[in-house]
Amino acid sequence: MTEIAAPPHPFDAAVALEPTEDGHTRGRTSPEYTNMVGPFGGVTAAALLRAVQQHPDRLGDPISLTVNYAGPVADGEFDITVRAVRTNRTNQHWLLELTQDGMVTTTATAVFGTRRDTWSDTELDVPEVPPAETVPARTFPDFIAWARNYEMRFVEGAVPEQDAGEHPDSTTTLWVRDAPVRPLDFPALTALCDVFYPRVFLRRGRYMPAGTVSLTVYFHADAAQLDAQSDDFVLGTARTHRFSQGYFDQAAQLWSRDGTLLATSHQLVYFKD
Repeated sequence: MTEIAAPPHPFDAAVALEPTEDGHTRGRTSPEYTNMVGPFGGVTAAALLRAVQQHPDRLGDPISLTVNYAGPVADGEFDITVRAVRTNRTNQHWLLELTQDGMVTTTATAVFGTRRDTWSDTELDVPEVPPAETVPARTFPDFIAWARNYEMRFVEGAVPEQDAGEHPDSTTTLWVRDAPVRPLDFPALTALCDVFYPRVFLRRGRYMPAGTVSLTVYFHADAAQLDAQSDDFVLGTARTHRFSQGYFDQAAQLWSRDGTLLATSHQLVYFKD
């Protein structure tokens, strides 16, 4: 009897890429990861990272990724061009463009490299929170499809009800992992850095037009630490430093259950009040 292969995890399907005859890499947006306008930015960033990982000249693992969302990504196919601009002994620098019908929608830079055993220390303190299993699961509003692909357990700063009133700060802290569960890897970690809804929703207590303009992820974990993470919850926390003139920043940290800092990220977000 011929065994039928199990379908891929929704996340793996969403970031699946194939080479094209002209040397590009081609992907397709996934309805499971739709956001209010276009696809979830985290899955777009993950696909760009995956494009470098699949390149035959890639050196090592990701160190950093910066994604600039120049315009909305439409439903359907997209092409990614990947170019290594410089390779040194321990690090490698990449330029990427995501296009649709010849128009650039997203640009990115990535740094990959090899890591060495050196002295290390973490100056940030991991948030003191209850275990994930003791925190009730919460969801985003139904119209945000991508959020259904994550199990979220908010310790503080859950998505506010519409017209909930202003909140004194913008901090959200939550336990989160893929749903259904999936071992953590670098593309999935990239997407997790973008699971925080716009901080202005929390501060103002209502939904409003908002979207990420630029996202940078710094990877502090190596492949072995991600393997040790497996499919366990990640602890994430995010807050804004300043809201001003239609933009705000967002700083986030992602930790393993044992207190290892896996990644930090920074965003610049547009909003319309």
